[in-house]
Amino acid sequence: MKNVLQLKKNRGIVFKIMLALLITLSANTLFAQKQVKNIVLVHGAFADGSGWEEVYKILKKKGFNVSVAANPNISFSEDVAAAKRSMDRLDGQIILVGHSYGGAIITEAGNSDKVAGLVYIAAFAPDAGETLLQLVQSGPPTPNSGIETPSADGFIWYGKAKFHSGFCADLSKEKADFMYDSQVPIAASAFGATVSKAAWKTKPSWYVVATDDQTVPIEGARFMAKRANAKITEIKASHAVYVSQAKAVADVIVRAANESLK
Repeated sequence: MKNVLQLKKNRGIVFKIMLALLITLSANTLFAQKQVKNIVLVHGAFADGSGWEEVYKILKKKGFNVSVAANPNISFSEDVAAAKRSMDRLDGQIILVGHSYGGAIITEAGNSDKVAGLVYIAAFAPDAGETLLQLVQSGPPTPNSGIETPSADGFIWYGKAKFHSGFCADLSKEKADFMYDSQVPIAASAFGATVSKAAWKTKPSWYVVATDDQTVPIEGARFMAKRANAKITEIKASHAVYVSQAKAVADVIVRAANESLK
């Protein structure tokens, strides 16, 4: 009789252990389902995709599928199309990340049903019908900005004299020189283009304000972030915050991936 009671007791213990394991596995599965695993990184004007390298490496180590869109900066519509091509290669929900002018790109491309959330990195977040030129002219100019007037063929470059101090002051001169020499100019027409529908009105958004930004005015960035009802993170960094503070930027992206489906 004693052995029978002990056997029942042991079975009860085993059952409780198995139930606890099942609950744990179910919770882990539920968490995994709520984390978006795909990230698309979109660069801005005067830059190329190489600036995302450290952010890319951090996200890959955390198990994310990461694509770096190579927008050509030749027109707003072409740049949006380039981002969408990167998105089309991924299965499942996506966190769309844009730096600077890339913010305008994700504001349009982010209307896709595949996009679960938007992350703006020192970026423009225009409303429907609003141009980048209007946003730039809506506040006092940043005196250290090196944005030049359009060239004869209609493209805008960031001048060498202010590139280091105005675009990426918290990077080494060697790194700044590389970024200057590898910059992708932007078609002037992009500053007059408008988004058809602002994705941040229907998608959860996060925004990184670079408090030492000399390219996108800080108060303008705060205004756009607040208007988008974004979760705001302020980081002491230059406009190239995604390069100089890669870990802090990656942390915000991970947060978006964890919270966007809740």
